[in-house]
Amino acid sequence: MRTVDKKTQEKMTIYEALEILKEGNRRFQNNLKANRNLLEQVNESSEGQFPFAAILSCIDSRVSAELVFDQGLGDIFSIRIAGNFINSDILGSMEFSCKLAGSKLIVVMGHTNCGAIKGACDNVELGNLTGLISKIKPAVNSVIIPKEMELRNSSNLEFVDHVAKENIKLSIERIRKESPILKEMEDEGKIKIVGCLYNVENGKADFDLDE
Repeated sequence: MRTVDKKTQEKMTIYEALEILKEGNRRFQNNLKANRNLLEQVNESSEGQFPFAAILSCIDSRVSAELVFDQGLGDIFSIRIAGNFINSDILGSMEFSCKLAGSKLIVVMGHTNCGAIKGACDNVELGNLTGLISKIKPAVNSVIIPKEMELRNSSNLEFVDHVAKENIKLSIERIRKESPILKEMEDEGKIKIVGCLYNVENGKADFDLDE
């Protein structure tokens, strides 16, 4: 499989870009890999890059976007921060990815059993981590749970995963609200902004967050 080049990127639709990621995740779940020569991809991408997607994910060591979507060098932009939340630097990176570098898709990928989400649920305070955790608190506060799920802390893994989903949705809302560039591109059909929840137990990236 060759590296995405300018012609391929330009012809690719936003739906084709999404399907490439879904197909890659299916390969990953089945312990399969596309046939790639990584050293050849180094040469192919040495004079320029044309990734088809930008993926915001957590720094969790189990959640590498390149691996879970089975992508090679030069195929995707990978943006990582604990808790996969949005700030101005990340928005700038996304604007570069789409407006200047031609990516067709933005994915906000959270994951189950997330340490940053757990920290926000438990009101953790520790050095600079305290400020980071505060960025995730809006997701914690907006999750409404039934009585049988009364524990709103990290001991309730179902609650943790509900917060992870809410954090993805709020991040997408912030992208659209705080980046007029990306909002306009999406409204014009030039890009698509989607969310997914990666399951650390089975390797599945679920794009249907309403399930």
